[in-house]
Amino acid sequence: MIPSNIYIGKSLKETVKDYFSKNSFSKIGVLVDENTYKHCYSILKSYIPDHFLIQIKSGEENKYLDTCTHIWRVMTEQQLDRKALLINLGGGVIGDMGGFCAATYKRGVSFIQMPTTLLSMVDASVGGKLGIDFEGFKNHIGVFQEPLAVFIDAAFLATLPKREVKSGFAEIIKHNLIADSQAWAEMKVKSFEEFNWEDAIKHSVAIKAGVVAKDPTEKGLRKILNFGHTLGHAVESYFLPIPEKKLLHGEAIAIGMIVEAWLACEKHFIKPTDLKEITNYIVKQYGKVSITPDEVKEIVPLTLQDKKNESNVVLYSLLEKIGHANYNIEISESEMYDAMYYYISI
Repeated sequence: MIPSNIYIGKSLKETVKDYFSKNSFSKIGVLVDENTYKHCYSILKSYIPDHFLIQIKSGEENKYLDTCTHIWRVMTEQQLDRKALLINLGGGVIGDMGGFCAATYKRGVSFIQMPTTLLSMVDASVGGKLGIDFEGFKNHIGVFQEPLAVFIDAAFLATLPKREVKSGFAEIIKHNLIADSQAWAEMKVKSFEEFNWEDAIKHSVAIKAGVVAKDPTEKGLRKILNFGHTLGHAVESYFLPIPEKKLLHGEAIAIGMIVEAWLACEKHFIKPTDLKEITNYIVKQYGKVSITPDEVKEIVPLTLQDKKNESNVVLYSLLEKIGHANYNIEISESEMYDAMYYYISI
């Protein structure tokens, strides 16, 4: 079930206008990057009451404290009080960092998520996880804080290159694998181009929101949403500072789902035929990234900083079967190396 404060559709401009006619704020700021300013802001600006802009540079490489300092400085210069509102208009970086800045400014001002990428629509904007990267580690500093509202307009997807949409598609694959075996059965015979994005977004949001409602601060069940992310985040972090090999989040998570499906198969949670189907489907959608054994030696140790770890033990969320996941599965360093070597070998 989709929460009442999440609005999904096409051409949500009137919905946004109606929302602000019923809710007032002392001041409104809109956080954008150069891409959302150019392609998305003009679509909505006349529907948002009097406001000011905060612009930052796009990209995961800018999701750091220095950028937060700029955002906080502008909020301070604008004299925002605790009845103010920050609207985060953009992808996962904008939503994560803008929400984090709002949640920490003067101990918290309200914020609204307006995701403009498929990735942020089905994942980052839902669930109240906020944060920034630190010392090369993904989302290392952050908080849990739910937005006042989320406006998901599938029309924004038309502003994106195909590669960006495919990045978000990885999270849709993940949601089906961990929570809906029937959806996976239907998905695995369809190509990326065949999906109705509005329907797929609603389905994914309902899955994620349902899990979050049972475990808002990730003490247990919510960890299943990290399937594909332990080694996936390590791969993403490793390649981030290498321009010619930098991966989008979903591209790294696609690799993570393959190697973590291999771990699930090794643990006899899923069948070899399941692993083969997952591997073949993801490689068909994303291709295969060239990773060398020497790079694996750099990637695996990055998992030691994963947020799910306890007492220096690396804990994974793995498929228990197709459509169901488990969590807090201890995985050894040697198993992680073997999982990465499986990916290299396919």
